[in-house]
Amino acid sequence: MPPWPGTPLFPGWQPAPPMPAPGPVPPTRVWLDPHADWKGLLYERLLQKRIVLASGPLDDDAASRLSAQLLTLDAEGDGPIRLELQNLTAELPAALTVMGILEVMRVPVHGCVSGEISGPALGVLACCTRRTGYPNASFTLSEPRLEFGGTASAVSAREQQVCRMLDTLYFKLADVTGREVDDIREDSRRGRSLTTAQAIGYGLIQAQETTRPKPEAP
Repeated sequence: MPPWPGTPLFPGWQPAPPMPAPGPVPPTRVWLDPHADWKGLLYERLLQKRIVLASGPLDDDAASRLSAQLLTLDAEGDGPIRLELQNLTAELPAALTVMGILEVMRVPVHGCVSGEISGPALGVLACCTRRTGYPNASFTLSEPRLEFGGTASAVSAREQQVCRMLDTLYFKLADVTGREVDDIREDSRRGRSLTTAQAIGYGLIQAQETTRPKPEAP
């Protein structure tokens, strides 16, 4: 006799759960984003106009890239270079690396500050042929923060090396501002901050950036 309706044919058998209703299929992207590499394209266009952008913390790797850009532009043409310094901070050795490159450039370099620039990054600005700042820029003289470790002799040698590097930085700042090295050193210890107008009076920059005239219609 056949089993009653709903009676399992085998002991322990359970019917399979119903399949869930199919949901929407996510769209498949088959085109390339034309703006995926917009930063690289933007930097390339700036370099074509002989504009170099230095922004954020400047460490050894960033100093190498910045130096390579400056040297390339110096070798490729005789026109001036515009170096945009945006919210720039720097490790002391990295700043000295870029300062050494700027000191031997054949073409003039116009350093322009926007946002805040502080500490050893001011040495990069000081090595530019022309130095200006946007109206809301901020300039802070400050000592770099360094950590020492190892044996007593290693720490002592490192301290002497840092003192020599600091002297290089402070002598350059004193040279462009016309101030005494001891005054620069004391202002850095106090963390003295300057507005654009005050930076002009201090000697860090020569002028404030102004609105560029619009090109005349043909």
